[in-house]
Amino acid sequence: MSPDHGTQAVCPRYHRAVELIGRRWSGAIVRVLLDGPRRFTEILEQVDGLTDRLLSERLRELEAEGVVARRVYPETPVRIEYALTEKGRDLERVVREIHRWADRWIPAPSPARRRSPRGDPGDGVDSNAAIPVGCPRTVGFARRGVAGDIRPMVGPPARSPV
Repeated sequence: MSPDHGTQAVCPRYHRAVELIGRRWSGAIVRVLLDGPRRFTEILEQVDGLTDRLLSERLRELEAEGVVARRVYPETPVRIEYALTEKGRDLERVVREIHRWADRWIPAPSPARRRSPRGDPGDGVDSNAAIPVGCPRTVGFARRGVAGDIRPMVGPPARSPV
């Protein structure tokens, strides 16, 4: 960034990217899909407050932008999964940095105001942890399995057996 912040116009590509990923629910959907392909209902279960209509709308937008791919499996009943494309997976570092920023600057939601990941009323607190459901214990992400398959690290980092 230049020292003359007041006279420089915002880059149109940057603005478009921020509007796409910063649109309500889009960032959360991308975050869920960083864990791997998911069915529609699995995404709904993991994003508290997201409705069917809005999820459908955001998935269409992300698909049109090449961030998400929709795969139809010709089974009975038909199975549809959503996954990040290479373009979508490339957002992993951005998501990690947003997690880091949120951990530092955003207060944790009060347990009484949270809902469980399934949308059921509940205390929103995992009985085995002192953090709200859905919040990772660490901000790190680990690459496991197939190249590009990104999984969040939950819990303390593993120690090497030495």
